[in-house]
Formats: sequence, C-alpha cells, structure tokens
Amino acid sequence: MTEGLPRIVFMGTPEFAVASLRTLHEAGFGLAAVVTAPDRPAGRGRKISFTPVKEYALRHDLMLLQPERLRDPDFIQTLRNLRADIFVVVAFRMLPEELWSIPPRGTFNLHASLLPQYRGAAPINHAIINGETKTGVTTFLIDKDIDTGHILLARETDILPDELAGNLHDRLMELGASLMTETARSLYTGELKPVPQVVNPGETLKPAPKIFPADTIINWREPAVKVHNRIRGLSPSPGAVATLHAGHMTIRLKIFESKIHDNLRTIPGTMIVVEKSRLMISCITGAIEVLSLQAEGRKRMPASEFLRGFDPAGWELA
Repeated sequence: MTEGLPRIVFMGTPEFAVASLRTLHEAGFGLAAVVTAPDRPAGRGRKISFTPVKEYALRHDLMLLQPERLRDPDFIQTLRNLRADIFVVVAFRMLPEELWSIPPRGTFNLHASLLPQYRGAAPINHAIINGETKTGVTTFLIDKDIDTGHILLARETDILPDELAGNLHDRLMELGASLMTETARSLYTGELKPVPQVVNPGETLKPAPKIFPADTIINWREPAVKVHNRIRGLSPSPGAVATLHAGHMTIRLKIFESKIHDNLRTIPGTMIVVEKSRLMISCITGAIEVLSLQAEGRKRMPASEFLRGFDPAGWELA
C-alpha cells in the first residue's frame, strides 16, 4: 500500500468491475479484501466458473471473500475486523445498511450513466435503445435505495454514431476505472463534498431496469431508427431477436449490427434481398439493412453468408 492512500474493500463481479479493481491495485491502494459472488455452475456442461473479479484476485494473491449471504454475521464481522477506510462497489449486489455503513469514509459505487438518469441494472443498453447521444459514469455514496445516493464525481462522454452497447461498455469501463481512483483518493482526504441528486424542473427520469427476453424482441412496426437503436443497444448481448415463420417451421435470429435506409418503404417486416448478398427489412418508416446476425444453433456471421444458405421466399417475420 502506498502511503497516504486509503485501505479499501473492493466488491464486484463481472468484467466491468475488473478494470476498476486493476486500476486501484496498480495505483497502490491498500486492498484489504476483494468480495465477489460465490462460484456457480455455468454453460451447457454446468462446470463451476469463477467470476472475472475472483480470477483477478487469485492471480494477484488478494484476500478473497465469497459470501452466500451478505447479512451473514460472520461475514459482517470479518469486514469490520479489516478496518478498511472505504468500501468500493462496482457491478455487485445491493448492499444492506449493515455493510455500507461500516467504513468511516463511506461506501461508494460506480454507475455507468450520468445520474440521476438511467438508474438501474442496464444503463448502457437503455441509453442506446433510447437514442441518447451522451452518457457517462458517476461515483456516488450508497444509501438505502438503488442508485439514489449523493454524487461524488461524474465524467461525460459522447455515444458515437452507430456505436454498439459492447463497445460503449468497454469505453465506460475504462473511464469509470480512472474515476474510481480519483474518487477514492479525494473521498479519503476529505476534498470531496457529496452532492444530492437533483431532478430539474420538467426533467423526466429515464429508468434502466434489467433486460428481460420480452425487451429483446424487434417490433417492425416501429420506425427504422428505433429498430436500429434497439439492435445497437442489445449487441452483442443479449442480442435483438427476430423470428421467421414458414408453415410449422421457425427460425430465431439474433441481429447484432444494422444500417438505416430511410428511402426504402414497404409493408413492415418485409424482407428484401439486394444483389443476393444484402438483407433489408422494412419498418413502419424506412428499413434496416442487417449486417451481422446469428441463427439459433449456428455461429454469428455476416448477412451475406447467411443468405448463401437461405432463401427468404415463403418466410415471414413475426
């Protein structure tokens, strides 16, 4: 631990959290412990898998805790005994007050939006789905509610034209990691003054709830720009879904990339093949060109490759 830096307990699970953990570790912050989710079976083989945060902690010999229950008295006492100055949370579970109230300098979280907008589990997806052109990352003190605590620091960035959720995720992951070290330093030294989240008069809060299967289904009766944004906002995971029917046969497609064509107008959901290699699908206004997709049970591929083995005649989009 570098002198003058706080002693930290880090809590996180997915890859998004690893960038912040790595940045804090490499900057010399004292990592008293790393807390992550318990090991779970995953995939078709149901093999036990480690979280990305656990993998990083093991590689760097960091103390690791994987509680089944966050309110477990032994776990809570273990955290108290570590005497950390700050708890840092990135993409983890909602903490009970018994935990976030332990460190004397507070517990703060990193959120991938400019709060108070897009509170919830999927801020990156929803920002793109809604056609936003700007987003960012925010650090805030955790309180009893979800993503409502006092703001510490924030950084804004543009959402690039046609940017996919996966690409924006990676950019915000690195931007957030940088913000985490600045927040931890300044919170420890007392330089930061937490600011309450404010909703301006006339401002409507846009939520960012968890993405469910029903949210992934493409509605071809929406304008092409909305269909395009839904595809972008769900790419690469979980993927925007289109279903083809021909009699009793069904093909389920995930569409990952698209392009808008405003000048193409026909019945919504009509498939048009251009030059035997380009797949257009009409919307209520305009159309999208499918650039890459994945049929169920097959690998992801360019639309041109898919069309080499598929004749859309007789097939209809749901």
